[in-house]
Amino acid sequence: MKNAKFGTAGAGDLFYAKGYKNSENVPEFLASMGLNVFEYQCGRGVRMKGEKAKLLGENAKKHNISLSIHAPYYISLTTADKDKQENNFRYLKETAHIAKIMEATRIVFHPGSVSKGLDREDAFEIAYNALKKIIDRLNSQGYSDIIFCPETMGKINQLGDLDETLRFCKISENMIPCIDFGHLNSRMQGALNSANDFENIFHKVAEKLGEDKAKIVHCHFSKIEYGKGGEKKHLTFADNQYGPDFEPLVEVLIKKGYTPTIICESAGTQAEDARAMLDYYNSK
Repeated sequence: MKNAKFGTAGAGDLFYAKGYKNSENVPEFLASMGLNVFEYQCGRGVRMKGEKAKLLGENAKKHNISLSIHAPYYISLTTADKDKQENNFRYLKETAHIAKIMEATRIVFHPGSVSKGLDREDAFEIAYNALKKIIDRLNSQGYSDIIFCPETMGKINQLGDLDETLRFCKISENMIPCIDFGHLNSRMQGALNSANDFENIFHKVAEKLGEDKAKIVHCHFSKIEYGKGGEKKHLTFADNQYGPDFEPLVEVLIKKGYTPTIICESAGTQAEDARAMLDYYNSK
């Protein structure tokens, strides 16, 4: 049964071109495109008021749009500064609070970079222990019904290769990875090409976290320009120089019967590109 979800991070240029203005109208727009999931962006901080969040949630229900939220980019789990550590907790708690109001079920977040003077494994251990404390606090404060999704990152000096992300997800049962295929392709210097390459990623998720979680992972997808250090900038599906292509991913989903949530992060054309993925998925 084809139950994978396709949607967008943010609204995209077409949303505004059609005369829409406010985020609470995104569910109507996405439904008109045949899409069924929206990832609300709090990258620059949680600024949405409760009344707006409630309205967004109501409109999402009306139009059968599932909701997720991207937490602020300011999170850096490798910091030794106690104030910054507490800020990390606050950023995720503020995101979880607004998620509850709009009834979003998943929160995506970045783990942060490897701090100067630390080797990678030491940085990971610091981040792991910090994140465990945060998730334990959030779960004890009534947020255990929200799924927290550490994201695979695109720059090599950032924490969040596939193995690290899966290790983070062992902290709590209410965690699953956000597999950003464009980010992984950037880290891998363009090595994500064939259906077998995509299938190997899902195999590793299943091996480390179980088949049930592998089936429902959260995904980001876009073509991304990269250099020696990894990710440079997001592109659109019209780009022919950089990958990854989405067709091999869809073939793996059909083959394995997996039903992830796939959020398109193309640069401005995310709605059109998400629809292209959905059309290909439905054609198989």
